[in-house]
Formats: sequence, structure tokens, C-alpha cells
Amino acid sequence: MSKKIKNPYKVRNKYREIYCTTLYKVFKYSTTRYWKRTMAQYVDGEQKYTYSEFAEKCNMLSTRMSRFGISAGDKVAILSQNMPNWTLAFFTATAFGRIAIPILPDSSENEVTNILTHSESKVIFISKRLMHKLSEECKEKMTLVVDIETLEFIKCKKEDFQCNGWTKEPLPDDLATIIYTSGTTGKAKGVMLSHRNLCHNLVASFKAQPCHKKDRFLSILPMSHAYEMCVSSLYSFYVGACCYYIQKPPTPSILLPAMKKVKPTIMLAVPLIIEKVYHNSIVPTINKSRVLKWMQKRTPRLLHRLIGHKLVKTFGGKLRFFGIGGSKMDTNVEEFLKKCKFPYAVGYGLTETAPLVCNVLVNKKKRVGSIGIAAYKVEIRLDNQDPKTGEGEIVCRGDNVMLGYYKDPERTMQVLDENGWFRTNDIATVDKDGYYYIRGRLNNTILGPSGENIYPEEIEMVINDMDGVDESLVMERDGELVALVKFDDNVLNWNQAYEDQFFEKVESMKKSVMDFVNRAVGKNSKIGKVEAMKEPFEKTATQKIRRFKYKNAEQSENEPADQTKQEEQTSTNM
Repeated sequence: MSKKIKNPYKVRNKYREIYCTTLYKVFKYSTTRYWKRTMAQYVDGEQKYTYSEFAEKCNMLSTRMSRFGISAGDKVAILSQNMPNWTLAFFTATAFGRIAIPILPDSSENEVTNILTHSESKVIFISKRLMHKLSEECKEKMTLVVDIETLEFIKCKKEDFQCNGWTKEPLPDDLATIIYTSGTTGKAKGVMLSHRNLCHNLVASFKAQPCHKKDRFLSILPMSHAYEMCVSSLYSFYVGACCYYIQKPPTPSILLPAMKKVKPTIMLAVPLIIEKVYHNSIVPTINKSRVLKWMQKRTPRLLHRLIGHKLVKTFGGKLRFFGIGGSKMDTNVEEFLKKCKFPYAVGYGLTETAPLVCNVLVNKKKRVGSIGIAAYKVEIRLDNQDPKTGEGEIVCRGDNVMLGYYKDPERTMQVLDENGWFRTNDIATVDKDGYYYIRGRLNNTILGPSGENIYPEEIEMVINDMDGVDESLVMERDGELVALVKFDDNVLNWNQAYEDQFFEKVESMKKSVMDFVNRAVGKNSKIGKVEAMKEPFEKTATQKIRRFKYKNAEQSENEPADQTKQEEQTSTNM
């Protein structure tokens, strides 16, 4: 009886999974196996590396750093917009036993200073356009300041030229990176992720959405964030694919030509991006066309098929995976994408879990509103589950869970127990098939007058579905629910703020919001007041509103902009 011949593709993938237990091994595997292929480049091709060129440049740069005494265990900060050299700086640190400190490019000078000081970074790779965020005090403390675009040393001291720096091959449980995040709740946390954490995420990403060397990734989210860094930049490297970067912010005028040129097969986005496409482009187009409105009533399947085809074509025509994560997606938008057969997939995770916890697969049956099932080799349970509603806090365990918060054992103990279970602070339910549904954040939950839980995120989704509403935030104030609403600029023109008609229009729109919401929600979730916001809400890298900045600050349409800023700053510093 002849033996069954094993699939060489599966054998190769299994070998890669077993071998790649550290970023050093990922680096060696990919630069050896895919050495001829293009690894990363700008869309316009100005900065471009094959895998072999990338390896050569990393080794050269690591040697230069060692000559200035930068050794394994030393911190290497990266403050830059997305580019191929960002990945170069990251691997020059992590593959040689150093520790990478990614910093979000929209961080303030004060935040940059705090991160560099707290992490004790000795080196910083920084782009010229962000140099103004590096204080002279921090610059003076640095051993090396490197221009990330040219890789030239902006600052280096001759007395530091010692040639005594050493590197090492890291072990799986060695610290690879510290990612600082303020999230939506205030004080920044330094999340310590090991090589094991990051490599587990690469395997989990492959199990969720297998990719290969011929895929084309287009990176549009900040690489400093765990979501984009792990599931796009590192994952594309892991499978030998090419990752493309845009030199300018991904506005529609920049992004559309880029997608047409690259024809990406893989992209990651936050819900806000696809929701804006739906509300600002798709819905108005349907409403303006008599033919499309007729099709929506009589032949909805055909309409959805046409729009789905057009949507994929807008993204370059070759898209096979559009990952959506970072925050909760509007269920109406998701329902529409599902009907259009758009190749989207929802993921859920946190920086502390490197980041995947749950995922929905593109080719599997989707359940609208669900964050999916547990990711590969991740254990999940719901703690303190309410027997009536089934709601409980998501708690997870696996090789994806962080080592802890840097220099903060007290905070670490609050979220990690002795058995390795991590408390996510997210409230969810789970169905009989293991699909999880997020209800809201534990620390955002409002306790109603009868002791019931009120989830502001669910009320916000109702408000955000209204025509003319850009975004909203619901909170409790003086015993009642208050909705802060940012209307679309083309609906509410603040340049007319001192005209009588403007105030009448504002009051009318506020009343419309209150009436609409209070008809749509249960009696415990009815709002008592609506306030119009002049400025957009301040957000995190994944476009979640920084709620803590608005908890103690009242802002109404009658307040001058400078007063509003002062109030926001006060609440931030408290």
C-alpha cells in the first residue's frame, strides 16, 4: 500500500510555523527564502528593497550601531510616517536582540518626550518632518539620532565610538518591543511584547487569512500601532509578499490613484474609513439616482452585486482581503458589505494581545455584529457573566498575551492573573457556535437608575446612522444621558454661528437627534440632552474617540473655540 504524498505547500508552511519563533528567525527565513523578491517600496518606487537588499542593509546598520555601543537590550525608538525604512529600523533593533520603541507620528512633543524618557531609549530613527517633536533635551540624551529617510546619523558623539556594542540571537520570551498607548482612557501604558507574542500573531494571521509571496499589501494605517505593524508590515514580511507605502496622508485624492496603481490584494482599515465611503459616497449616489432607488426596491440583489463589483474596482480590482479592526463597526454598514459580497473580514484584539484575539474569516459565513471566533490557539472565556443577558468580560489566554506593562507591575497585576489570563475590559456575549459580540467597554458602561447596564457605544451607533451626523459621543452627566454630536460640515456651517438662522437650525437638528434616538432605543437608554460639537473629537490611532477628554468638560455650540480647547486641556491634565 503506497504512502500518501504530503502536500509540499502545507509542509513548508508547517516548517515555517515551527521554525519562526523569534523575529530573528523570521528575518533569516524570509530574507533567505524570498531573497530575489521585492519586500517593500513606496507606491512611486523611490524607496525600494528586495529581501536580500533589506538583509544587507539591516546587517550594515546594526554593525554601525554596535560601533557606538548600542547593544542587545538597548532601546531603539522609531518616530516616522509609514515607509520601507520603518520596517528596516524595526528589524535592525529586534532581530539583533535590541528593543524597538514605536511612537505614533501624531504624538505631541510632550508625549514623545515622556515615551523616550520612560523607555530610556538610546537611539531614535526619526523623519525630518517630525524632527520638531524631538526636544533638545531628549536629543542631547540620545547616543544616536538617525534620519530614517537617508539612514544618515544626524547626531553622534565621537566619544561614544567604542566598537564595544554586542548583539545576540533573541529567545522567544525575550522582550522585542514596547508599544506605548494611551488608548481611550488616559495615562499612557508601555505594553511589553515578546518575540513569542509577535510570532504567534504571524501564525494566527496566516490561519485566519492565508497569504503568499504574490500578494500585494497596501499600508495606510500607522505602522506604530500593533494592528498595522503586526497584521500588515510583519505579516507581509513573514509570507514573502511586498508591502507598498504612500508618502502622503491617505486622503481620497492620494489613495485612489495609489490603489489603481498597486492593485492591492490585502488591506487593513478601521471602520471609520469604510463607513465614510458608505455614508458619503454610496448612500448619496443611490438617493440621487431614480434607477438605483428603483433597483433598491425591486432588484436589491442585482444592486448589491453591482455596487460590490464597483467597490472592489475602486480598491484596485484585485482585493481579496479587506481587514477591519480597531473599533466596533456600524452594523448597517456591515450588513450592506455582506450583501455586496465585499471581501471584508472583522478582527478583534488589543495592543496587549499582539493584537489578535478573535477573527472572522473572509470565506466563512459572516454574522453581522460579531467579532468572530477565538483566534488560533487563543483561549477565551466570559468572566462575571450575567445569567439574564449572558454578558460578561472577555478574558483571554495564549502566546499572544503581553509580558506586562513596562515599569508598572501594579497596573500589570490588575489585568493579568497568575495563570496568564488577561482581562480585556470589553463586555461581550457569545452564541452557541462560539461567535462573540461586543456590547461595550467595561469602564464606559453607565449604570442606569434601576441598576441596568447602559452601553453608550450602542446609542452612538444609532446616532451615527442619521443623515448629516459625522460622529457622536454619549456620556452620563448629572444623572442624565448627554449626546455630544459632530454634524457634517456641509450640513452645519459654523462660519454662520452668529446669525439667528444658525441657532434655529442647531436647535432643530438637536431636537431631531433626540427624537430619532429616543424612538429607536429602550427606555433606559433615552438621552436627555444633545450638544453640538464644533471641532472633531480627538481620536486614537485606530480612530476611537478619546472619551476621557470629554468626561468632565461640557462643550456646547455657544462656547468659543479657545475656551473649548482650554477645557479639553484641563480634563487631559487631571
